[in-house]
Amino acid sequence: MTDGAVAARGSVRIKFCGMTRAEDVRLAVELGVDYVGLILAPRSPRRLGMAQAAELRSLVADRSAAVLLLMDNPGEKVQRGVDAIRPDLLQFHGAEDDAFCARFGLPFLKAIAMGDGADPLVEMARFPSAFGFVLDGHGAGQAGGSGHRFDWSRLPHACDRPILLAGGLGPGNVAEAIQAVRPWGVDVSSGIETAPGRKHPEAMRRFVEAARAASDAIG
Repeated sequence: MTDGAVAARGSVRIKFCGMTRAEDVRLAVELGVDYVGLILAPRSPRRLGMAQAAELRSLVADRSAAVLLLMDNPGEKVQRGVDAIRPDLLQFHGAEDDAFCARFGLPFLKAIAMGDGADPLVEMARFPSAFGFVLDGHGAGQAGGSGHRFDWSRLPHACDRPILLAGGLGPGNVAEAIQAVRPWGVDVSSGIETAPGRKHPEAMRRFVEAARAASDAIG
């Protein structure tokens, strides 16, 4: 996990987030999705119990990585999640600082709220230990997964760490997003759902097909 922030030809990663059902995780793995997101954040409508998250994590094959999402969870609960679920990465959405995020011994992603028009590079500089960042369309202090799109031109290409583009993505516009800003990865939740946590199989397939076609076309 040392690739740069901007995608090279054919290399855009795909992350499905907010998975709550075994059949959806199995299909994500079958489709070869790079990252599968499981949420323990207490304010999320896609929140899982610890045992449910551990069960879903067990379905993630070696070719996909499990990401555990958190938002202002107490440190002891984060550690319990790490011990019980054994994620490959952590992802933090709250007011956690760099030292807190790094203390659990796993690579981590930090979500950056883009809905308020702030400069993302300022926030990124506060997290020197982060493996990468998820730029989402929600406002500061709000939970992610809202489906709100932000101005993609604000994606900072000066960052030398991975950036996943999130917020308002779906099968119908993911190719446009990849062609426009060439992110390291794309992250989708509500854009492939029929209801929070309930993914639509055809939307999942179409998203992957569109993202891969656009990724392959990057020159």
